[in-house]
Amino acid sequence: MRKLKNEELGRKSLEEFRSGKKMPVIVVLDDVRSMHNIGSVFRTSDAFSVEKILLCGITAQPPHREISKTALGATESVSWNYYVTISDAIEALKSEGYKILCIEQVEGSIDLADFVPEQNVKYAVVLGNEVNGVSQSVVDSCDFCLEIPQFGTKHSFNISVTAGIVLYDLTQKFTK
Repeated sequence: MRKLKNEELGRKSLEEFRSGKKMPVIVVLDDVRSMHNIGSVFRTSDAFSVEKILLCGITAQPPHREISKTALGATESVSWNYYVTISDAIEALKSEGYKILCIEQVEGSIDLADFVPEQNVKYAVVLGNEVNGVSQSVVDSCDFCLEIPQFGTKHSFNISVTAGIVLYDLTQKFTK
């Protein structure tokens, strides 16, 4: 085996990425405190070619040095918008025909492995605050909740890890 060089990876230019086909998913960050998490979600969203990121509430916005550290330029490739409240973001998404799903541990949640996206449906994935998760009022406004099974003592993932798991899973399901 030989490690590939950067020029062998087939990376898209910024223009190719912006105009290229996207996974029909918008990531919504609600009151995410850590700018490193925000930057990591941008970078992961670039890797999986999500449509857009919505930053809500206290979630910091680019440009910011701490976000850039982990985003590594993804704030330039991935489209994003800011909403003062998540309820405004969800209202806008619903008016545009998105199904809203959150990643949270709730009664009646769907195991991520069992989720099958519908054809020709656009989804918005809500990730909540690092400490409190997705608020109950947001859970109430979602079409359904997905849960990542966990088997240890913590029963929580870092938001950037959650984004990676969920977006990888959705990418696999959308490309089949």
